[in-house]
Amino acid sequence: MNIKKTKLPEVVVLEPKVFGDERGFLLESYNQKSFEAIGLGRNFVQDNHSRSVRNVLRGLHYQLGQPQGKLVRVVTGAIWDVAVDIRRGSSTFGQWVAEELSAENKRMFWVPEGFAHGFVVISDSADVLYKVTAFYAPSCERSLLWNDPQLGITWPLSGEPVLSQKDRAGIPLSQAEVFE
Repeated sequence: MNIKKTKLPEVVVLEPKVFGDERGFLLESYNQKSFEAIGLGRNFVQDNHSRSVRNVLRGLHYQLGQPQGKLVRVVTGAIWDVAVDIRRGSSTFGQWVAEELSAENKRMFWVPEGFAHGFVVISDSADVLYKVTAFYAPSCERSLLWNDPQLGITWPLSGEPVLSQKDRAGIPLSQAEVFE
């Protein structure tokens, strides 16, 4: 597995070894021993699968009290995936990184606990799979405002984003509960 560092040291892009021929391909999307060997040993407790259409923007989500690390990958289509450091004591607090994940490039994005996460679909549709390190806890979930000027995220939208009510109600980082 190839590891690509980002400007946020804890957030990494993983490029699995892909074995392919005229029949198709095989890749190992998760192997506990391999992940432990690269310092990403975690206990994943839940797998999620979402399908969305172009311009659906999901996020920026995080859980306080029951934080989730997320290992994200795309099995059909493409997304632009974003992680925001919301650990107040961090030297990179409020900074973000993004990576295009697609069925074609087969990359995975590791978003650790203490970061908000979101994505926008940049293909006609996308199926996104992600493993999480803690169970979903609605009472712990928070949403940052996707277009918070303080964050300055440049979303690659082709038109207006399609947002849930929860995401429309996201709050700016300056007013958000964050990790201390």
